[in-house]
Amino acid sequence: MDWALIESWKERGVPLHVALRGIEHAFDSHQAKARKRSVKTLLYCQEEVEAQYAEWLESRVGSEPAGDDERQSPFPREIVLKYLNQSLEQLKILYEQRRTVADELTEALSHAITLLTEIKDDYASAATPSARKLEDSLTGIERFLSEALRSTLSAEHADNLRAEVAKQLKPYRVHMEKSVYEQTLDNLLIKLLRDQFGMPRLSLFHL
Repeated sequence: MDWALIESWKERGVPLHVALRGIEHAFDSHQAKARKRSVKTLLYCQEEVEAQYAEWLESRVGSEPAGDDERQSPFPREIVLKYLNQSLEQLKILYEQRRTVADELTEALSHAITLLTEIKDDYASAATPSARKLEDSLTGIERFLSEALRSTLSAEHADNLRAEVAKQLKPYRVHMEKSVYEQTLDNLLIKLLRDQFGMPRLSLFHL
């Protein structure tokens, strides 16, 4: 994650979580189109970040009373805020446990705490809070935390975990397409790592 570029967007007034949401949308769009060339710079996401920022500015004004928007949301605002506070406390505990370890995971936890604090405050004060946009932002945090978890693995540890997960999936592999199998294996690998580190899930699906 190019945090320097994200910080430069913040200096222009774009909240960190809005920039992150723009990055998520840009990468999802790139993957959906099955492009052969990989994205090597976050500058690819500039247009989507600006679009998300424009939407965010509009939401701060709000064309409807907050109560109308909340009645349309499947999650009452106070329940969402309680959930975000709990997740934030869990991340802070993990960070305190690792703050003396200078690695990618410690850095990612620090950024996640900053982002989640900003997201929580933004959701609490938004005239028209959006559960969909909140979920996009939370998914973005989960994604870079997952990448940071992978970075803690040595090659040998990664191979051992992958073999352990593959053993669990062996009875089902014959019934799965290769792409589905690989995605499932990767998801289970990340789940193992989350469990080992005590990393909380952030998605609203776990609310």
